[in-house]
Amino acid sequence: MVGEYMAQVGLANIVAAIIVIFALVLVFRGVKVVPQSDVFVIERFGRYTKTLEAGLSFIVPFLDNVAHKVTVLERQLAEFSMSVITRDNVEVGLEATVFFRVLDASRSVYRIRNINAALHTAATSIVRSAAGKLELDELQSSREKMTTEIAQNLQEAAEIWGIEITRTEITDVIIDDKTKESQRQQLNAERERRAAIARAEGEKRSIELNAEAKYFEAEKLADAVRVTADADAYAIKVKAEADAEQTRVVASAINENGQGAINFEILKRQVEAMSAIAASSSSKTVIIPTDVTKAIGSLQLLMENIGSKG
Repeated sequence: MVGEYMAQVGLANIVAAIIVIFALVLVFRGVKVVPQSDVFVIERFGRYTKTLEAGLSFIVPFLDNVAHKVTVLERQLAEFSMSVITRDNVEVGLEATVFFRVLDASRSVYRIRNINAALHTAATSIVRSAAGKLELDELQSSREKMTTEIAQNLQEAAEIWGIEITRTEITDVIIDDKTKESQRQQLNAERERRAAIARAEGEKRSIELNAEAKYFEAEKLADAVRVTADADAYAIKVKAEADAEQTRVVASAINENGQGAINFEILKRQVEAMSAIAASSSSKTVIIPTDVTKAIGSLQLLMENIGSKG
């Protein structure tokens, strides 16, 4: 009896142990913890069923299994070199690299076997096509524009694989010595051309400034002549007004005093003429005729008569 009991107890323990082990196996096979940097591709009987994202997930034990563990971190394609022909028929070497990450894990494992090799082939073709549209100078100075075009075209090709092209880089442009020497000569010629243009522009500006200075001088001289002419005209006008006023006064005197005023004016002019002759530096001796002295006396008498009448 004791032996049978012990046998039953041992059998029960074995069954319990088997159940525990089976439960642990179910948990191990059915519970999956996916890291943040990965996704798991699940297959059932060899066929894709779903993709497990980061975190705790459950699958059907023994039916479902993790077929692929795909990293979703950004990756860098190994730097690769190639020979390209530019639009101006210059052969240069390019070194490039591609950065990408997986967006759809199922397409990345079921549509392409080797992602890196596929991207390398597509990138090489696209880079050569993009470089062939540019001349050598543009290739060296427009890398950013070229890399943007490469990334766009490569994204279209890689979309079917569930890949996102984050960026592409042309890391180096390799030019042979002959091409470098030719570029150096072109650069020197360009510098000489710019220097000649700068000198010509300087001479042109100098001529313009000289012309402006002469024009300004002529303008100021014309202003001075105009001011002088205005002053002369004003002086003539004032003198004419004075003469007119004098004539008016004389005429008024003639109307009031008659012949006496006329004689006064004549005698006055004679005295003024004699005074001018006497004041001349070229005159040595002035002989005054008797008629003149008589005229002076008459002038004094006439002035006294005019004064008495006034």
